[in-house]
Amino acid sequence: MAKSTRSKASNGAGFGKVLLGFVFGVLAVAAAGFAYLHFGSLPVATSDKPFLMEKNIVRVPLGARIDHEKKTPPFGTSEDVFEAGAHIYRSECASCHGTPGHDVAFAKYMYPSAPQLWKKHGKQGIVGVSDDEPGETHWKVANGIRLTGMPAYSHVLSETQMWQVSLLLANADKELPGPVVQILTAP
Repeated sequence: MAKSTRSKASNGAGFGKVLLGFVFGVLAVAAAGFAYLHFGSLPVATSDKPFLMEKNIVRVPLGARIDHEKKTPPFGTSEDVFEAGAHIYRSECASCHGTPGHDVAFAKYMYPSAPQLWKKHGKQGIVGVSDDEPGETHWKVANGIRLTGMPAYSHVLSETQMWQVSLLLANADKELPGPVVQILTAP
């Protein structure tokens, strides 16, 4: 009997040591994390190189959330929709995202840089976000994107106005009516 009592007691003590080691390990990791955040050289300036997997850490959940929450446009495109979208774009978006033929100089110094939405990019020469569904652009306009400088406009613009801008940008790779181009390129 004495042997079985001793083995039960030693098993209990072994579990206590493992638990205590686990708690100390968690505390050590937390302390190291705090020390790194407080004393480390984190990339916080826009000119700093991104930290390991930074783009993936943001892009993966952003894409998943947009895919889950995006809507379809409640109306189609027309010259009136494009004209209204162009007026809104000029007043709310152009200062960071540029206009046709005119990039914003400071946008490339933002991190991440503000995309110039009237400029071709990529191997296929896509213009701005014209390769995105209007619902994706609408989500970004309505909700903004954390840590990018893109603000949320859901409390600034009406639902109709956000769709007008989104539909305009979805068609940025197509020839737009003359009055729309005039609104976008006016000095």
